[in-house]
Amino acid sequence: MSQEEAIHWADMTAERIIKQCGDKELYTLASGITPSGVVHFGNFREVMTVDIVARGLRKKGKKVRFIFSWDDYDTFRKVPLNLPKQEELKKYMFQPIVDTPDPYGEHGSYAEHHEHNFEQQLAKMGIEVEPLYQAKKYRAGTYKTSIKRALDRRDEIAAILNKYRSEPLSADWLPTSVYCEKCNRDSEIKDEKWDGQFLSYSCGCGHSGKEDINTTSRIKLGWRVDWPMRWAFEKVDFEPGGKDHSSQGGSYTTAKEIVEIFDWKTPVYLQYDFVSFKGMGGKMSSSKGNLVTVNDVLNVYEPEMVRWIFASYKSNTDFAVSFDLDVIKVYEDFDRMERQAFGVEEAPEKKAAMAKRVYDLAAIGAVPTTMPFQPSFRHLTNILQIHDGDIVKARSFYESEIKNERDERRFRERSQCALFWLKEYAPEDFKFALNRTAPQIELNDKNRAFLQQLVGLLESAEAKSLDDTGLHEKMYEFMNAAEIKPGELFPVVYEILISKQRGPKLAGFILTIGLEKTATLLKSIL
Repeated sequence: MSQEEAIHWADMTAERIIKQCGDKELYTLASGITPSGVVHFGNFREVMTVDIVARGLRKKGKKVRFIFSWDDYDTFRKVPLNLPKQEELKKYMFQPIVDTPDPYGEHGSYAEHHEHNFEQQLAKMGIEVEPLYQAKKYRAGTYKTSIKRALDRRDEIAAILNKYRSEPLSADWLPTSVYCEKCNRDSEIKDEKWDGQFLSYSCGCGHSGKEDINTTSRIKLGWRVDWPMRWAFEKVDFEPGGKDHSSQGGSYTTAKEIVEIFDWKTPVYLQYDFVSFKGMGGKMSSSKGNLVTVNDVLNVYEPEMVRWIFASYKSNTDFAVSFDLDVIKVYEDFDRMERQAFGVEEAPEKKAAMAKRVYDLAAIGAVPTTMPFQPSFRHLTNILQIHDGDIVKARSFYESEIKNERDERRFRERSQCALFWLKEYAPEDFKFALNRTAPQIELNDKNRAFLQQLVGLLESAEAKSLDDTGLHEKMYEFMNAAEIKPGELFPVVYEILISKQRGPKLAGFILTIGLEKTATLLKSIL
């Protein structure tokens, strides 16, 4: 790809990585999360940002190592409100997350439960990572040399941190925390001293201990030192960060200087902004239980659509994911982009080129060679409701349009999303159930005359050649002849069909239900 072809921020960032890090055989890209609770969709933006950049590098023929750090040796500081066994979990406060039991009893630990669930969600999104479990690394002594260096050069680190603090760190500050050998907590550690090999301490539980840097599994670097240390240890070339890390004096500001102590350079950086949801106030938080997961979003949107949403926005732009009526527009926008990417729908050259690039970044697995089947989401909700939510029966409506396995997957996933959206988020006036027998309602002479004409048309050979527009025009001919207004008549027809005063556009709805089935319902009350 030439410089001129780098139209997407993924490709521009890939070029920046190559320019700043040099032309290497392998580039290491990093991301990470603390499994302090359910991993939410806001956390997922970081992973998606790295994955999109990784695709940018691979498009240039580069090999990529995408490491994902699970910071499961962090301290368990707060019990999320959305988890069971609250009192049991509180017993493990201030111990390592990895030592906290799984309240669901499904996995070996609290950390493993959340790690397993999120890794499964990454797989659904076509994201492959090399997971690094930090508790295992710390306890195996992997970082002992780096920890010793940080302790030996603590004055230099403190000087860097003090530049951005209102109050300087104490003279005996150490860049580490230690889990007490007796109570396994780090919350009441004091009197820490480092002599070049041993770190001694006393704990509020009454225990006094001494850890040998060569054999200890209890010493951990604090976040502001741990992050740049791992940049150096893993030779990281790129890692993004959120707004909170990116602010002046934040962890990224200090990490850029501290990383030099570990003989490495600052990775190429990209700030990403927050993701929100319409109708959900405030920032998502695992500890508050106020969150939406990747699986929650996949209940409403196809996986490729979720990737497309991220790829469509610059990383430093915030956006909201909607679960309300706007879902229909999001599907329409995605389908339009897909048609433009395949050249089925005309678009200006630059817009078509961007559609193609974004579509490639959104793909899971191989990019289709022909444009997939596109059942309109709005129309699909009608088809599914007409068939009482039976996906197999609804598929018969699209039989001639489904050509291959990709089309089958599109129909299945979109149908499942449509049913979930109808059940959980669709406005009430959007929902309906087709009547099996018509309700008994009173008809005036004008209504009866119209319905008789409509039934006659639906049962005629002419009706089989009518499209939405043609049927719509015929109905208006009948209404004009009967001197009746749509506002007087249409509620009657909807009442007969779905026991509501309004519904989908009537002509198209009748064709979707089927001429024979509609005629039978209407005729039953004449």
